[in-house]
Amino acid sequence: MIIPVERLSPQALNGLIEEFVSREGTDYGQTQHSFAEKCSQVRVQIERGEVQLVFDPDTETSNLVRREELT
Repeated sequence: MIIPVERLSPQALNGLIEEFVSREGTDYGQTQHSFAEKCSQVRVQIERGEVQLVFDPDTETSNLVRREELT
């Protein structure tokens, strides 16, 4: 189920972005970026609609997923 990010408080959205960025195995290519830069990049992708927030009611978990992965 896709959840509009506008339904989240700014604090909740920040928490989701930070949790996503801090996951092991997140790949940003050969260039090194700070944690803040990575969070900013994800936020821009969300604002552009490239990344969607999804919620799985069976596992009661949320995740950030690229839009093309949802189709």
